[in-house]
Amino acid sequence: MPKRKIAILGSTGSIGKTLLKIVEKEKRKFHIVLLSADKNHNDLLKQAKKFNVKNLIITDNNSFKILKDKTKKLKISVYNNYEKLDKIFHNKIDYAMSSITGIDGLYPTVKIIRFTKKIAIANKESLICGWAIINRELVKNKTEFIPVDSEHFSLWFGIKGNNKSNIERIYITASGGPFYKLPLKNFKNINIKNALNHPNWKMGKKISIDSATMINKIYEVIEAKNIFGIPYKKIQILVHPKSYIHGMIKFKNGLIKIIAHDTTMKIPIFNTIYSNIDKKIRSNKLNINLLNDLKLSQVDNKRYPIIKLLNHLPKEHTMFDTVVVSANDILVELFLKKKIKFIDIEKKLLHIIKSKVFLKYKNIYPRNIKDIIKLNKYVRLKVLENMYKSGHV
Repeated sequence: MPKRKIAILGSTGSIGKTLLKIVEKEKRKFHIVLLSADKNHNDLLKQAKKFNVKNLIITDNNSFKILKDKTKKLKISVYNNYEKLDKIFHNKIDYAMSSITGIDGLYPTVKIIRFTKKIAIANKESLICGWAIINRELVKNKTEFIPVDSEHFSLWFGIKGNNKSNIERIYITASGGPFYKLPLKNFKNINIKNALNHPNWKMGKKISIDSATMINKIYEVIEAKNIFGIPYKKIQILVHPKSYIHGMIKFKNGLIKIIAHDTTMKIPIFNTIYSNIDKKIRSNKLNINLLNDLKLSQVDNKRYPIIKLLNHLPKEHTMFDTVVVSANDILVELFLKKKIKFIDIEKKLLHIIKSKVFLKYKNIYPRNIKDIIKLNKYVRLKVLENMYKSGHV
């Protein structure tokens, strides 16, 4: 049986590393054609040597020069961008993982779709800001798509094979983050260390802060609307501190599908690369005590005021989604630099998205990647300008 050809964009991040651990267990059955990273040339080269990968992309200029020098005597091709994918892929590969973080992941994600039979996407920004462009490429190139986020993978798994018109409502669960029980009066004293201390997941700084404010769930609602073609009115967030249930689907016939799994990204990642293949993964036994203590509840708007943002989202996929993502990105950066308080993230974001300068984007639709990247830079500059005038920067 021929080896399955795969590519991993963002292989030095947590998603990429987890996927490589899964692949390592059946190394002989896979041929990794490409690995990519931004700056981490050390890990990228180690991965290339370990898995005998002949093509690497590293986008940071200094890291590119270092890696080029290190691979002089090795039969490895090193590229500085994603423009030469046609030189790397001569035929469609079997699977690609896109796990580059941030808006920088949009272009590579769209670019690789035509070169793969199946793509797993873990990049939130791509699915929020560029879904129209991604979906167009998926259809055009007949490429299968699987979402990687535990919530969206669970919903994809539950909806698969069902007619979407039979869905009454879908539920996305939220852990509540580190401040689920914190007295509201103490929110003004939240520091970076507190906000990064997620009770259930080990994540990067940016996603940890997004989880603490709960804007990550707003992102997931937007993603769900885009991916599944289900209107916002049929999507609901429920707080679930145990993070055991990842998605629920209520059908019009009265049946409810509940998708639950251990609190690990290994399970959705494993099932993206082994979908339709009879493979077993090691997982914990059914925890009856946990099932008897699920504690699902409605979202408290006072505790998570950013959830009000849902009332301001346009029904269709527009450039306003990019405004929300870009504004939040810069506010989180400012918080991590100790320029603003934690409570300022949500206060200022809710103020920014009501600004006249941004409201027009509710009626502008994304046409291409350049428009999205240009708007991303514009929003970031505008927010910084506003913060400068208010004395925060």
